[in-house]
Amino acid sequence: MYEIFADLHVHIGRSENGKPIKITAAKSLNFANIAKECADRKGINVVGIIDCASPYVIEDIENFLKTGEAYELKDGGIIYKDKVCILLGSEVETSEIARNGKCGSAHNICFFPHLKDIKGFSKELSKHLKNITLSTQRSDLSGYELIDIVEKYNGILIPAHVFTPFKSYYGNCTDRLQYIFKEKFNKIFAIELGLSSDTYLADMISELEDKTFVTNSDAHSLPKIAREYNKMLVEDISFKEVVKALKNEEGRKIIANYGLDPKLGKYHRTYCDDCNRTIETSEPVQTCPMCGGKNVTFGVFDRIELIKDKKTTKSPFNRPPYIYQVPLNFIPGVGGKTIEKLLDNFETEMNILHHLSKDDIEAVVGDKIANNIVRARSGKMIVHAGGGGNYGKIS
Repeated sequence: MYEIFADLHVHIGRSENGKPIKITAAKSLNFANIAKECADRKGINVVGIIDCASPYVIEDIENFLKTGEAYELKDGGIIYKDKVCILLGSEVETSEIARNGKCGSAHNICFFPHLKDIKGFSKELSKHLKNITLSTQRSDLSGYELIDIVEKYNGILIPAHVFTPFKSYYGNCTDRLQYIFKEKFNKIFAIELGLSSDTYLADMISELEDKTFVTNSDAHSLPKIAREYNKMLVEDISFKEVVKALKNEEGRKIIANYGLDPKLGKYHRTYCDDCNRTIETSEPVQTCPMCGGKNVTFGVFDRIELIKDKKTTKSPFNRPPYIYQVPLNFIPGVGGKTIEKLLDNFETEMNILHHLSKDDIEAVVGDKIANNIVRARSGKMIVHAGGGGNYGKIS
């Protein structure tokens, strides 16, 4: 058994021939570039690419396998340069009607072991949305229906960024996942927390006590890969081993979740869209106390306060720690040139964030920046809450 780092939510912006996949993602995000970034700069061992159901991306994967630098594993996943395992995923937007009749939409990240599986899934999914070539298009499926199709092609389904105010189950569909998945709820063995929440907030909801929490970047550009990630204990890197870790089977498990302090997330607190201010009241509010406006975007913290059914956070005994990790490009004074200098000397971001002493870093970038990096990775910097689509800030 050994420890690995995994980021299970990375988008593709364009195909190799320039076809749009995820409109809001960077053009440089294609299948090959993601593999290289994880292997050469990030130090990520497993990456979930979640736009692989697009026929354009499937074509890119087939061409990628022909280069000889990558091959499919019997236990699922594609290995690149014997360094990185790529999980073939699809982010699907479902259409939900909650118990109270409220309509909403939610994102789900689905992973499949082999290329033939995601090809079959892509073909079937195309019957339920308008444009299969683009990522995360609204489907006419509910999560309850989608999970059966995913399992038909040997896949797993993880509800994505479950608390964010837009496109998530708790954020705009329901107070309880059990209402959505009904008797299939036991088939959901992991949920993705999202940038604006953490373990301690999520464990205020009792139905999540036996679910594994994952923290992923939802990267829309190459530098954002591994903004959040997971440390896993596995026997090797493959689809099968990751699934065992998510299910806590045979000694495989998540050892730690690394994520932003939720205050840094774009939707942590409620935000007034009328006076453009974050609302940090002790109780959730639907009217802005500053201007009286009702045009507010409800924050993750405030949403959890409304729907929680526990008075205090009490995590299950086997819940791994959630470690607040500040990515290099969030740290004051650490710009692109400084990051390049660090990577030239220390190879990957994982080395810099986990293995190097202050003296090592100081020798390359000086005392002030080294101090900022050490303080950031030990959680000793002041964080100002984000909201309404604006990231929080570090000082």
